[in-house]
Amino acid sequence: MKTHIEAGSEAHKTLFCQQFMDTHLDYDPDTLPWPELAEKDLARLRSVPFWQEVYHTERRAGAIVAAFTPQVADPVVHAAMALQGFEEHRHAELIRVMIERYGIDATAQPLEKLPDDLETAFIDFGFGECLDSFLGFGAFKSARQSEFLPESLFGIFDKLMFEETRHIVFFINYMAWREKRRGLGRVRRAVKSLRFYGRAGNRLKGMVKRGQDANDGKDFAVTEASVFLQGFSFRRFVEDCYRENARRMSAFDPGLMQPRLLPAIAGLALRGMRAWDAARPWRRAKPAAS
Repeated sequence: MKTHIEAGSEAHKTLFCQQFMDTHLDYDPDTLPWPELAEKDLARLRSVPFWQEVYHTERRAGAIVAAFTPQVADPVVHAAMALQGFEEHRHAELIRVMIERYGIDATAQPLEKLPDDLETAFIDFGFGECLDSFLGFGAFKSARQSEFLPESLFGIFDKLMFEETRHIVFFINYMAWREKRRGLGRVRRAVKSLRFYGRAGNRLKGMVKRGQDANDGKDFAVTEASVFLQGFSFRRFVEDCYRENARRMSAFDPGLMQPRLLPAIAGLALRGMRAWDAARPWRRAKPAAS
């Protein structure tokens, strides 16, 4: 049964920070059970065109959270955010280990200078993580079901997916706590979220374009893509994003807030597609006007 907790309250702060600390995973990327990959699996892994962007994004995420954390005055929130900074850095280390172990063509590029407004940079990053992860839930499920790579490797990636889900829950609750303490009502918070999601969408499009431009799509062969995309449909992808988001979020205390905008948009889109499917037989059977 869901317990109502007022956003911005001490109870709310204690709950979202404590759950974040309690669900921390203890592991070292270097000692994870990295599998030996067959040549065809190595070729698929190396052909994914976005590893350079993923590595850079994870490194930048760690830098942003680490730089912003000293500005957080509340000691409880500060401790939780410091842990997130550690985990973001560990994500980058995990990607680095994978790159080096499997000979992926990606290197550490110089990080851009962080903006003076670190709080806005952190909020931008947080909404971007919400968008990336919601879409990533569906893509991860599709790739896993298609056996694009061995299950043992997906088991390692699943650690990242779990931690990304934790980060999202922490961020959404942090923002609700922060905005409520600053006197922002629900409507103003929703408008602000839409603005930041829009910015995140533009950054995601830029990342996809850079990933495509890096190799002009030549390394991601049609045969490899067909394994990943076999049976792909837009509706199924939206369903996977929607259901996987709900499944992963169900692991957290129901008293905590969760992202609502993207699941609501996906749910509305699915209802529209189902209504369209239901109407099509009627449209086909409708007699032509004389």
